[in-house]
Formats: sequence, structure tokens, C-alpha cells
Amino acid sequence: MIKKMSFNSNLISWFDANKRELPWRISKDPYKIWLSEIILQQTKVKQGLPYYIKFIKNYPTVYELAIAKEDEIMKNWQGLGYYSRAINLHLTAKHIVKKLNGVFPKKSIDLIKLSGVGDYTASAIASICFEEPVAVLDGNVFRVLSRYFGIETPINTSHGIRQFKCLAKSLLPNKRIGDYNQSIMEFGALQCKPKSPSCNICPINKNCIAFSTNKVKCLPVKIKKNKIKNRYINFLVFISKKSETIIEKRNNKGIWKNLYQFPMIETNDSISKKKLLSNKIFINEYYSDFKKIELINNNEIIHKLSHQKLHIKFWKIHVNKKVDELIKWEDLKKFAVPSPIAEFINSYKP
Repeated sequence: MIKKMSFNSNLISWFDANKRELPWRISKDPYKIWLSEIILQQTKVKQGLPYYIKFIKNYPTVYELAIAKEDEIMKNWQGLGYYSRAINLHLTAKHIVKKLNGVFPKKSIDLIKLSGVGDYTASAIASICFEEPVAVLDGNVFRVLSRYFGIETPINTSHGIRQFKCLAKSLLPNKRIGDYNQSIMEFGALQCKPKSPSCNICPINKNCIAFSTNKVKCLPVKIKKNKIKNRYINFLVFISKKSETIIEKRNNKGIWKNLYQFPMIETNDSISKKKLLSNKIFINEYYSDFKKIELINNNEIIHKLSHQKLHIKFWKIHVNKKVDELIKWEDLKKFAVPSPIAEFINSYKP
């Protein structure tokens, strides 16, 4: 018990002296905390901070976010990845305004019912904004607890999650719960880092089992992920004499849902121009629309996702006849598109 008490009190003291000055920490406004937590899911603070500032500027309250158009929100989110977060962000904003009169729930049990809000996010909002005694568990927390208490149970198993959740709950202080939850997350981000942690100057290394047993590099334990899937993507960049092109909105599930893209054909492997011209989808849908085709990028663009590796080719299709719904090339930048397409649009001149 003494060890646990010193653990949380030491972390809060460390947090008071070392915490980063971040804009969402200025107040306990649940809208701002919620927005920051959604943006920072799967995203480091350095990358997410400019997006948070942009969203607060464009949507200072949940009301402005709720009435915004989805395409506008997706465009503002462009480059941040995991676009389902932006879709859920909009859905939740509309729900808060229409069903809850613009007021966020105060309890984690109610917050978790919101779109895109899981156990961690609900606990973070409830503890930081309303001091509810609930523990947070994210990658940083798993790492700190695993190393300090020498726990070798894999963190990505149901048994491991239950074990760490029970431990995290037992470590909650009687007061300053929100600050404590932020302190352990901040400690994992700045001090007890995944690689090259500052163990020699760590304020809690005296009782850290991983440090005393030389197992810092071994913890936390994580079962290996599934094999990365390779996907071969061919984007068809139609170009007219007036430098006009075609884009379409992705409505299917999966990555990049509701973003815009050039017409796409996915193949089982990397294909040549000859194979593209003989592709059944290409023949059925696009064969009559062009007079010339050429590969724009000789080297495939590799775009890595958490469980997928995309091999991307852009094919220039010289339009043979008038095609409906052509748009000017310079207008492409108005649309929310996936990162590799955005980079292509910025660098390529038809």
C-alpha cells in the first residue's frame, strides 16, 4: 500500500513540475477535452496539436461543429489519418446538440455511449473534467505500470487488460484524480518512453522492478500482431485537354471512408500497363473513355498503415471524349483526400 501511495503522489508531483503547457489543459471544458482526446487517439501530441488549434478556431463550441458539413470537417482532418475518428466526431457533436442540449454527460458510463468514445476516452473526460474516480489505460499507462510493477502479462490480451485495469483503479488517489490520470500518461510520454527512457534520472526508479532487474527493454509484453497485408492500388488520373479530371467519394467501409479519390482499381499484385489494359474492371468501366494511358510514377508509392501496406501507382488517362462531372485540377485541393493523393496532387502538374 505504501508503494502504491508513493507511486501516485510522486507522479502528481512530477506532473506539477514537468507537464507540457497544452491548450486543452487551460480549462476543464468537456468539449475541449473530448476534442483533444479524439484527435490524440493513435496520434502523438506534436502531430495532433496543430489540428486541435485549427478545430477550436473553426469550431469553438460543439454547436459550430454540429452544424458544419461533413466534407468540411474531413478536409480539416486531412493528413491526420484514421478518418473514422472525424466521422464519429461529427456524429457525436450532432448528438450532443440535438439530444443533450449541448451538454456533455458527466459519467464515464454515459460518455462511453457516444460515437467514437471508448473506455479510455470516457474515463479521461470524466476524471479530468468532473473528477470521477475512474482510471485511464492507454499505451503510456500500460508501459509505466508494466515496468514499475514488473508485470509480464501481455497487454493486448483480455486477461492482461483486466489485470492492468484492476491495478490502475487501485492506484487512484483520493483527490486530484484528473491530474493523476494526466500525470501517468504524461510520464509515459516524456519520461518512461518506449525507447531510450530516462531511467537514471527517473524519480520513481528506486521501486521500479524493471529498472532493478534490467528488464526495461522487455516490458511491456505484447503478443505479435497479425501479418501485414499488402494491397496494390491503381489510381486512374483522367486528364482532359483543359486539365480537368475526375474524382469520386468513397462510400464503402474501411480506410478512407467518405474521402475523395481518383477512380481506383485494386489488383492482386503490381501490374504493368498491358495487365491494366486487360483488367476486366478497366475494360468494363473505362476502356472507351481514353485514347492514351501512361504510368506517372515509375516507382510505387508505399503507404504504411497499422495492418496494411499499400503499393500505389498513378496512371494518367488522356480523355478521348467528353466525360461527365469533370473538375478543374486546381479545384482538387478543396476536397478531403487521403494523404498519398494529397501529396500527389501537390506535386503533379498535368
